[in-house]
Amino acid sequence: MSKGAVHDFELFKRNLHLIPKDSFVFADKGYQGIYDIYERSLIPIKAKRGCKLDPELKKYNREINKRRIGVEHVFDVLKTFRILSERYRNRGKRLGLRLE
Repeated sequence: MSKGAVHDFELFKRNLHLIPKDSFVFADKGYQGIYDIYERSLIPIKAKRGCKLDPELKKYNREINKRRIGVEHVFDVLKTFRILSERYRNRGKRLGLRLE
């Protein structure tokens, strides 16, 4: 982890004001506690140690993960091309030129 690395959940908390109030957030299991700060959030349920999830909870997890997988694939592609490996250093007004 680099010196300036910050966990995704911490970034989420810092930027919570940018999320429209009527939006749902689908997150992974790394976001434990997200519901406490944003009620319209859904994360897969973790099985307790030594226990298995019942079929209904597994179905719930599958439904959440089906909605997340497309975004996860985009992140994977961006990382492949190292787009996310550094901070974008150009001026914001030129950002549109880079993303067309």
